[in-house]
Amino acid sequence: MLVVGIPETCAMVQKYQSPVRVYKYPFELVMAAYERRFPTCPLIPMFVGSDVMNEEASEDGCSHNVERRCKLDVDAPRLLKRIAGVDYVYFIQKNSLNRHDRTLHIESHNETFSSRIIVHELCCYSVHPENEDWTCFEQTASLDIKSFFGFESTVEKIAMKQYASSIKKGKEIIEFYLKELEDEGITFIPRWAPATASPVKAVVTAALPYLPLTPAISITAPTDGANDSYACKEGSSPPSSLNEAGASTPDDKLDADYIKRYLGDLTPLQESCLIRLRCWLQETHKGKIPKDEHILRFLRARDFNVDKAREILCQSLTWRKQHQVDYLLDTWSCPQVLHDYYTGGWHHHDKDGRPLYILRLGQMDTKGLVRALGEESLLRHVLSINEEGLRRCEENTKVFGRPISCWTCLVDLEGLNMRHLWRPGVKALLRIIEVVEANYPETLGRLLILRAPRVFPVLWTLVSPFIDENTRKKFLIYAGNDYQGPGGLVDYIDKEIIPDFLGGECMCEVPEGGLVPKSLYRTPEELENEDLRLWTETIYQSASVFKGAPHEVHIEIIDASSVITWDFDVCKGNVMFNIYHSKRAPQLPKKEPLAAHTITSPGGNNVQLIDKSWQLGQDYSMVESPLTCKEGESVQGSHVTRWPGFYILQWKFHSMPACAATNLPRVDDVLATLQVSSHKCKVMYYTEVLRSEDFRGSMTSLESSHSGFSQLSAATTSSNQSQSSSMISR
Repeated sequence: MLVVGIPETCAMVQKYQSPVRVYKYPFELVMAAYERRFPTCPLIPMFVGSDVMNEEASEDGCSHNVERRCKLDVDAPRLLKRIAGVDYVYFIQKNSLNRHDRTLHIESHNETFSSRIIVHELCCYSVHPENEDWTCFEQTASLDIKSFFGFESTVEKIAMKQYASSIKKGKEIIEFYLKELEDEGITFIPRWAPATASPVKAVVTAALPYLPLTPAISITAPTDGANDSYACKEGSSPPSSLNEAGASTPDDKLDADYIKRYLGDLTPLQESCLIRLRCWLQETHKGKIPKDEHILRFLRARDFNVDKAREILCQSLTWRKQHQVDYLLDTWSCPQVLHDYYTGGWHHHDKDGRPLYILRLGQMDTKGLVRALGEESLLRHVLSINEEGLRRCEENTKVFGRPISCWTCLVDLEGLNMRHLWRPGVKALLRIIEVVEANYPETLGRLLILRAPRVFPVLWTLVSPFIDENTRKKFLIYAGNDYQGPGGLVDYIDKEIIPDFLGGECMCEVPEGGLVPKSLYRTPEELENEDLRLWTETIYQSASVFKGAPHEVHIEIIDASSVITWDFDVCKGNVMFNIYHSKRAPQLPKKEPLAAHTITSPGGNNVQLIDKSWQLGQDYSMVESPLTCKEGESVQGSHVTRWPGFYILQWKFHSMPACAATNLPRVDDVLATLQVSSHKCKVMYYTEVLRSEDFRGSMTSLESSHSGFSQLSAATTSSNQSQSSSMISR
């Protein structure tokens, strides 16, 4: 057995999580096909043999447990086998069949090199929850390489290669034996029933008695369910709840056919990365999970490194919430000057079904737009274009019946000159590129740059360092009229929709641009004020939390049974969240900068309200159990007040316990204690007080107060539980 996942860190610890794979066959028939692979299987040449170590069955035949020692001939270099001193690898596998529950659980671990390598795998066959005549298969596995004669990296690569190979070949195994059963006339096997019950009559050409279960070797276990199938009922359209699966509960799972239909062809390891990151988001960001295609974009941007993708995705989710980007298409009112002079717009789609955006950059008066609108307004407009692009990708996925997750951009540079290299204009362009690269990764499928003039290399030298390498690979640059020949536009865009200004016959509604009248220019002071207004236009506040200096917010309650709601993200560090009540009004501190703790982030502050002379239990009391929140987590909740008075919400620095194997301090820990920056946390929060009659549950209450839950998620997870005092959800 070989099990491996995607590397998360430098350590040799790998994990794998499969999607739900579904067979459109009853459980009993799948078990019969599964059994036919033993004692030998020509489709699994790696399986040399096996010995039953222990076998037991219940008297009524309901349960059957088998423990077997499996012998595998691993495809590894001969030199490595000689160094290791083995020719074969042995695994212990335990199979537990329950015919009443219609489940088969498989647990496997390695016997060979168990002190150096730990391989653990869990597989399960079960009945589909929505169709009792279908069978589901799931698998989780881990590989922990502690040491292997200095060949740890080589062993890891061999494991990954053979695992991927077994997955690919395994798609044929169950299908092969199901077809073999069908050829023999076996299309139905009765379910198990107690002796007192009447057996189900078989309506088949030939009947097959229950066979004693022989355990599978683990090398093929992950492939057993690799048969492509649907997890939704036949005849139904692909469920929107799956397409918007991020908004469901942690029990919500992805099935393999949904992945192929809406997300594209992914390798088993890539599927595992998607599922693992998605599960982490469900645990820590309930109520605001982005759609699967959006999660996949961030994974692709980091070559499916789960940790790196998680980091940039969390930063983007926080950015979206802070600046209300989810509501941008509904709230952004495009100024008239952009309608008239911004030379960009959507125009049909390319040959791959991707939405096509056209930008006549050479005809755009970038200096005039910046002088008339300011940098932030231009950024907002570009963000609205990207949000519209996401929406169009979803629509085209439904229209064309295949995954479309990115768009094509056509940039016409005719007219580009030194005026476009105006320093504030280039600065605004670089800022836009930086924001888009961070928050809309892998949304650009192809960039066609046409009629590039001689000044273009200068502009390219300025902007290319800010563009991701993977994105730069998607650029196609044409000088002069080269785009009209072979390998030009007609290779990517249907001739019927080539714009008229590029020699085509299709009328394009993109504005022709021109110089922005100077009468529309605004003074530097007006632009600065407008940029500041747009930058700080958010209902969320930022706060810094230091060791020994928590951040506190007080809320005065007049009517008992009011509901305090909160929504906060831990942007940096780990914090402890507390809620206190006091009959005494806290004294607001004087606005003095905190020594050695300079806060430079917009809106960032640190306020302490609980006087040092106050005693817990006398001057104030704790009304909620402390909640530990880790970096990257998003927390939403509510508290039903019992008494009038003053309630204090506190975010306190929290140091997580070190997970070192010894009691000796690590060098990094010692250095961290010497740095003030290591004792700084940052949170972004919003609070609101609702009347009890207006409260609709911990999650929906925040939705009603426009808390900015991500609309990348289709719906908000609502809790169906209630507590008399509080509700906290992560």
